[in-house]
Amino acid sequence: MRSVSLTQANKPRRNGFSGLLKKTRDDWALYLSAIIIALFVIIFLFVPVIKVIFVAFQDQDGALTLVNFQDFFGSSLFRESFFNSFYVAFMSVIVASIIAMPLAYFTSRFQFRGTVLIQTLGIVPLIMPPFIGAVAMQLLFGENGTMNLLLDEYFGFTIPIMEGLNGVIFVQSVHYFPFILINLSAALQNIDRSMEESAQSLGSSGLRLFRRIVFPLAMPGYVAGASLVFVKVFDDLGTPLLLNVNNMLAPQAYLRISSVGISDPMGYVISVILVAFSVFALWVSFQALKGKDYSTSQKGGGGLSKRELRPMEKVGCYAVIGLILMLVLAPHFALLLLSFGTIWSFSPLPDAFTIDHYTTAITQASEFITNTLLYAGLAGLIDVILGTAIAYLVWRTKIAGRKWLDFGAMAALAVPGVVLGIGYLRTFYDVELPIIGTSMATWWGIIVIALSVRRLPYALRSCVAALQQVSPSFEEASDNLGATRATTIRRIVIPLMAAGILAGFVTAFATAAVELSATIMLVAKESDAPLAYGLYLFMQSASGRGPGAALGVIAVVIVGLATYLSHTIVERTRQAHGEKSH
Repeated sequence: MRSVSLTQANKPRRNGFSGLLKKTRDDWALYLSAIIIALFVIIFLFVPVIKVIFVAFQDQDGALTLVNFQDFFGSSLFRESFFNSFYVAFMSVIVASIIAMPLAYFTSRFQFRGTVLIQTLGIVPLIMPPFIGAVAMQLLFGENGTMNLLLDEYFGFTIPIMEGLNGVIFVQSVHYFPFILINLSAALQNIDRSMEESAQSLGSSGLRLFRRIVFPLAMPGYVAGASLVFVKVFDDLGTPLLLNVNNMLAPQAYLRISSVGISDPMGYVISVILVAFSVFALWVSFQALKGKDYSTSQKGGGGLSKRELRPMEKVGCYAVIGLILMLVLAPHFALLLLSFGTIWSFSPLPDAFTIDHYTTAITQASEFITNTLLYAGLAGLIDVILGTAIAYLVWRTKIAGRKWLDFGAMAALAVPGVVLGIGYLRTFYDVELPIIGTSMATWWGIIVIALSVRRLPYALRSCVAALQQVSPSFEEASDNLGATRATTIRRIVIPLMAAGILAGFVTAFATAAVELSATIMLVAKESDAPLAYGLYLFMQSASGRGPGAALGVIAVVIVGLATYLSHTIVERTRQAHGEKSH
């Protein structure tokens, strides 16, 4: 009996010691993972950006100075570029709002058929990269495009909608308005219906109701979408280049570095201004909502009370929606026509049709497609690994400084692609890879790293959302059964997060596949170029636009299928969780 009691008395001690040992081992693994992630973010995001900022404030001897900024604002070209970039971004927000608001309000306010289809078609423009749509819109709305040729023939006038900055504003607005549409629609659906009913009982209706009650309550969603549009347009490189509008900041940064060289200080000054304005736009959007209460008194709010349309109202709504959808979907049809057209010049439609452009695109650009699948696939894999690790460290552990991992990874949203590319050239050009024997800045792997850094925020948010749907009780049960943290993560957490992780991978892959701003700076030789760079090369000449359009259609199909797959995964996951909750 005594031996039995001694054994039982010693057992808790051994269990306590093994538990302490397991906890120490798990903590070391967590801190080691956090250090590796932090090093990746610091080396490949913060160091290049800080390097760009530091060089912008250096003179030829390496001393700190403000002369470079004085030279920037002393140049009429750079002052014009600064004003143009701000003007284009601001006007794009205005035009995008004009396009998005009717779609968001009509589909949220009135009952009529096709609401889901209308909102789905309204998001389609995001699938096509704006620099691809720029060429298609030139053919439709340019000086010698379909619309102006018909207007000139039948009415004797033309509309310079694609001339200079107007063309950039038009293309960017049509491409990025879905950001406002998505956020504003979500905000309208969460408005407390009782607020609207109270206003109506006091005699408010129509535009007054929308202006005084509905729109102010939906302001958080609108500001979120508008700030995204401003940042995206302000930083965009491909669209101005393809429209031959070089008097803007992003094209000037690219042209200075690519023509003068990486030692030219003006490219770095422009990069600092681009980063500063990106951060400033996000800060302004935060300050616009700070100190104001937009909350409602009930969860979900119920959304606006929908009403039936009278016959003439229904005709008017369908007419407005039809015109908007025809406008925003026109670039996709133009790109498709161009990919099959033989010659499309000074005529409303192509002279004839052929499939030779697709043959040319597949034979001559197969390397671009292969590189894109490799680069985007590796970037997506890196992103979901880092995103899953960061999500777990932030939401499931209490290690010191874990929130900074989240902030650091999300900081990539404020760094334009052209700035990241310039930073990589400056930081890693003198770093020689030991086995390959080439500069790290000219190695194809640096393109993968740039894509992974640029798309990490998208994968991270998807992984965080997936982890938040996994109950901690599963991990607690696994720990009580003696499993290590690594085993619990591998056998329990990751399988339950699988759908969210896959959705994050698909999102990162789809957006990385058409990234141009960073890759155009980092392609050292054509054999290493991805699809976006190949599209840019094809679109430079009239003879290459047909194969380029075919390549663009392939890119749109890749991104569209990936987006559809991501949405399907997310929707099935939501349905599965909904069934479990019931």
